[in-house]
Amino acid sequence: MIETEKVEVNRDGTHRGLTNLAVQMIAFGGSIGTGLFLGAGSTIHRTGPSILLVYLIIGGFFFLMMRAIGEMMYADPDQHTFVAFIGKYVNRRLGKFAEWSYWLELILVANAELIALSTYVKFWFPHISAGLVQLGFWAVLTGINILMVSSFGRSETFLSGIKIIAILALIVVGVYLVAVHHQNPEGTHAAWGNLSDHFTMFPNGFHQFIMAFPMVFFAFQGMEFVGITTAETKNPKQVLPKAVNQIIFRILLFYIGSLIIIMAITPWRTLDPAQSPFVQIFNLAGLPAASQVVNVVVIAAAMSTLNSSIFSTGRHLYQLAKESNTKEMRPFTKVSKNGIPIVAVLFSAACMLFAPIISAFNTLSTAFTFIASVSSDIYILVCMLTMLAHYRYRKSADFQSDGFKMPEYRWSNPLTIGFFVAIFVSLFFSHESLFPAIGAIIWAVVFNLLLRRQADTDLRTENQ
Repeated sequence: MIETEKVEVNRDGTHRGLTNLAVQMIAFGGSIGTGLFLGAGSTIHRTGPSILLVYLIIGGFFFLMMRAIGEMMYADPDQHTFVAFIGKYVNRRLGKFAEWSYWLELILVANAELIALSTYVKFWFPHISAGLVQLGFWAVLTGINILMVSSFGRSETFLSGIKIIAILALIVVGVYLVAVHHQNPEGTHAAWGNLSDHFTMFPNGFHQFIMAFPMVFFAFQGMEFVGITTAETKNPKQVLPKAVNQIIFRILLFYIGSLIIIMAITPWRTLDPAQSPFVQIFNLAGLPAASQVVNVVVIAAAMSTLNSSIFSTGRHLYQLAKESNTKEMRPFTKVSKNGIPIVAVLFSAACMLFAPIISAFNTLSTAFTFIASVSSDIYILVCMLTMLAHYRYRKSADFQSDGFKMPEYRWSNPLTIGFFVAIFVSLFFSHESLFPAIGAIIWAVVFNLLLRRQADTDLRTENQ
């Protein structure tokens, strides 16, 4: 008889079914999205080799944020989302704002990924219905998420594995081309010297260098997914520190390594910012199916983000329902026999079905792009509040002196908050990001005013 694997069950009925490998791959999958495979060319075009410094700086601050999240999750591994600490250590109103805003942001990200997936599939099948493709991907990934938490872990391991193979292939091919001093069609040669030849810190001006920061910042968005897996991870106090500490090495190897190789193979000014640099490099290497291969990779990357978004939004809504005393939220606390917050996952997934409607109408598509940009900007506010929650945690009775501590938090925490503030402020210096940034501020103010009014109403009701 085959022995079934013993699964640890939490008090609320959810299961700790995620293995060390799955959490490692979720952390990787969150930090490497389609932006690297498709959008790296446009960021390189802005700043040239200086983009390495931008990635390094932002990677360092994201690592510090992950250490802050890791410290709080290590102290309280039963929380289903790191955003819950904002309500716990800052105040309840800002906690609700962060949780609902982050949930909405992930819903919008998922809708965007569904739209992108239909675009990638149309590369091969131009006449296929976009809505049909979106429904197909949605059904498969939602099905995986409602089976068992281990099913999500295995699927994310597979999808992240495809991305890892693609990046390692680029690095290996690139090192070979440099080693043989490969001659490019325009007469240049692959050489490490391409990184330093005619080097200028701000080749397109200081403004373009600064505007590269928010672009790269959003490329790292999703790294925090590892802070949503802790309550369903086996041996979280062993797994979490490993997953968080290895993030910085992934950044160096996969982001920085890829960019160095791309700019070494061919002078960065010869890259087409509108085309995937991966496609361009594989084409230089003589791979006839370069665009086909990269299309497979970006489909895997988009599926990975969508998969994680279904998982994360379900847990966020479940956490919100657990914290709520209202009758309307009670159904979202239901946990299936398989340990899945089933109603919260299915409702969140259903909210992602706006993608086919958006795809059908150009006016809706334009509006969605604006709303998604506003939501992404709100993500920066959530990052600030998360760091503030960590600072308050350090001053609280919950602080564990022998825990997984953020290094030198007295200066690294305020410095990280200051950096996130600077990123948000930089949005006001570009016509493309100005109105979404204003929209994010309006959303934050209005949402908090509504929450305050609701709290005042509840208080008056209690006193009557």
